[in-house]
Amino acid sequence: MPGLSLYSVQAVLVLDNEGKRMYAKYYHPPHKNPNSPQQTDDSDPILSSVKQQKEFEKSLHKKTHKQNSDILIFEDHLVLYKEYVDVSLFLIGPMDENEIVLQQAFSAVKDSLELILETGIDKKNVQEHYDMVALAIDETVDDGIILETDPATIASRVTKPPSKDAQISIDLSEKGLLSAWG
Repeated sequence: MPGLSLYSVQAVLVLDNEGKRMYAKYYHPPHKNPNSPQQTDDSDPILSSVKQQKEFEKSLHKKTHKQNSDILIFEDHLVLYKEYVDVSLFLIGPMDENEIVLQQAFSAVKDSLELILETGIDKKNVQEHYDMVALAIDETVDDGIILETDPATIASRVTKPPSKDAQISIDLSEKGLLSAWG
């Protein structure tokens, strides 16, 4: 099994109905640094400059706008997407990645956003709750590695503040070291 890697996601995108970027996060595995001259691949728009990334996003939007499918091969990448009223969600992975793994990650992002944005996924709602959208995506995928696929867990981590555990205060002056240890 050559090429087996934890780095299974190349990008997560949220584009508006005109194909403009609302949220974009591109991931580069550390062993494939896009800035090193020996690793640069000019034919891959995901590993290129911001200008080429935006051109890639525009052409991706043109290809997927008003389509009924949810997965496609686009410029040697697997693209999973869901189009809402005026927002489109995209998850992009390499061609050799397992489609089911990418589908689980995409479903986790999509379903957690649906839980967080209670009134639905639309442009206004994404802009108003941008911090929670970014956190939900970061809780699901970190540096291209899928961390969590349960939407309820992701949503609870994003929406609930961390609970302050009961602070344990030990007064060492009154007790001995062994009783404090216990």
